[in-house]
Amino acid sequence: MNGQPIRVLIVDDHPLVREGVRQALGVPGFAVVGEAGTGPDAMSRARELAPDVVILDISLPGENGLAVAAHLLGERPGLRVLMLSVHDHPEYVLGAVQAGAHGYLRKDTLPAELRRAVETVQAGGTCFGEVLRKPSAAEEAQLPATTAQRLGRLTVREREVLIGIANGLSNKQIGAKLGVGVRTVESYRESLMRKLGIPSVAGLTRFAIEARLTAG
Repeated sequence: MNGQPIRVLIVDDHPLVREGVRQALGVPGFAVVGEAGTGPDAMSRARELAPDVVILDISLPGENGLAVAAHLLGERPGLRVLMLSVHDHPEYVLGAVQAGAHGYLRKDTLPAELRRAVETVQAGGTCFGEVLRKPSAAEEAQLPATTAQRLGRLTVREREVLIGIANGLSNKQIGAKLGVGVRTVESYRESLMRKLGIPSVAGLTRFAIEARLTAG
């Protein structure tokens, strides 16, 4: 952070949820600059207030939150969008990634986790919290053949690193979680990009969602 608080716009059609998010961000380093309860209002407020991060519900009156996210990011590519929802089904998470969202959290996320997520996406990372995990054998069997084949090339440890990357963790954080060094994580990361033919973190995150490394 550069010393300035992260400017946040909260978008949810339930005043109680907006108040809860506002309270969670009511600490130094964050500034809630506004709220909105509908899709059209969210777009208008975002233009007016120029927030750094928009915390956006998926289910909104007036326009779907995913459509709002895509519209906002089309207008302001530098904006960061964090989806907040009661749903954690793979279809919703994949929709968020396709819309360009930088993170996805459940509404029962702890305040400290929400603050970390806002900081992560503002810093250029992605954060999909606990919605990412290893798929079951049954889930993996239902994947498209090409995706399943690409996923099958990965070792168990490479999959764990992929989940960490998609969750916005740094190499150091992934290493601490897995009990390996930073250089080892860097090697796994290079191996992932080479095996999957994906040169970017955003691409790896998108693949993780498409491969259903998500909670169902």
